[in-house]
Amino acid sequence: MSGIRMVRRNFLASLAALIGGVSKSQAQNDYLAQARAYIAKATQPGAPWTGPRTGPKAQPGKLVIYVSQDQRNGGAQGVGDGAQQAAKAIGWDYRILDGQSSVALATSALNEAIALKPQGIILGTIDAKEQAPVVEKADKLGIKVVGWHAAGAPGPVKDPPVFTNITTEPKEVGRLAALYAVVDSNGTANAVVIGDNLYAISSVKTDEAIAAIKACPGCSVLAFEDTPIADAANRTPQLTTTLLARYGKKWNYSIAVNDLWFDFMAPSLQAAGVDPATGYPRQISAGDGSVPAFERIRNRHFQIATVAEPLHLHGWMCIDELNRAFAGTGPSLFVPPPHLFVRENIDRDGGAQNIYDPENGYRDIYKKIWGV
Repeated sequence: MSGIRMVRRNFLASLAALIGGVSKSQAQNDYLAQARAYIAKATQPGAPWTGPRTGPKAQPGKLVIYVSQDQRNGGAQGVGDGAQQAAKAIGWDYRILDGQSSVALATSALNEAIALKPQGIILGTIDAKEQAPVVEKADKLGIKVVGWHAAGAPGPVKDPPVFTNITTEPKEVGRLAALYAVVDSNGTANAVVIGDNLYAISSVKTDEAIAAIKACPGCSVLAFEDTPIADAANRTPQLTTTLLARYGKKWNYSIAVNDLWFDFMAPSLQAAGVDPATGYPRQISAGDGSVPAFERIRNRHFQIATVAEPLHLHGWMCIDELNRAFAGTGPSLFVPPPHLFVRENIDRDGGAQNIYDPENGYRDIYKKIWGV
């Protein structure tokens, strides 16, 4: 069991022990102690490789198409870039199609991908259930489908059939973001949680974040805002102004399931006189670790943390899982542990280049598995 999962188990056990029989003050102290231990594990740089070291050799002559929900989204773009690197390393043809943040255009892109007769398709943050008819069509034609953020949990998806879904465990990501607000506030976080429940993975993250804040005796969830990520640029400024008017200085933390909303909060906060370096609300993201997010954290510009996804690693994982599907083996079931970037560790594990790229040699490990 990984260190962070052990801490998580101990943390959950301690939560159960807090129910009844202790004072609010003692419960607060216990909760904070467990949260701090969890954060210490999640911010540790240079964590060792915990993924597969064996698997099938490279299957030759494959065409793989990455269908992105939106290439303007740093998460989807980063995974596509990583998959492109890995496809080149393994010797496959590779193409990218862009759904441009539209359900209809994503459907069109998936149908276009199927028409190109590839051996594999990667769903780049496209919800598999939302696109179930097209995913089922690909499966019936013998096309192997792997997802990235295509469902609410990692691993195989039965309906519609997806060989495996790649993601950091969404529950841990949502919990980790919320617990950092608890720790940073010393147990006094009053949070607004932001997500887009059109996507299953967003629902999982927001549910866990809300639960973690509510479990803190001195904290509260002021509001949950379910707002379309595709329209973040238009909706976020007014949403920010509305929340400031409603909650004022009581609102001290924003927790969003993606960094993108924070791209559009700053003007409204600054217009209200909030100091970017020392003011509140402070921003914490439960994914994906975009370039602007790294810059905001480094420059003390409202955002203080992001539970960044290892986007390039996830792209390599997509190619490895497709290779396993082509070879007729099962998925690896590898789930990378979550990692929290804060200002103190921002220049490790790829952070200096504004991306989470773990310092564990994963590229060479996958090449060795594939025999290339």
